[in-house]
Amino acid sequence: MRPRHGGTASTWGFGLYLASTDEYQDAILPTSGIASTPEDTLDCTCGPYLTDPGT
Repeated sequence: MRPRHGGTASTWGFGLYLASTDEYQDAILPTSGIASTPEDTLDCTCGPYLTDPGT
């Protein structure tokens, strides 16, 4: 994954690396398309790895 700047300090997204094409593709955020606040972007990318699986 690679963070992507959305044009302003409050707009970010992320790209996923595709080994088959050797390039990054913009990821779709569940909240608002390909760009959102830094908090929403981090929640989407890190959430599955940092949340307690028992909750």
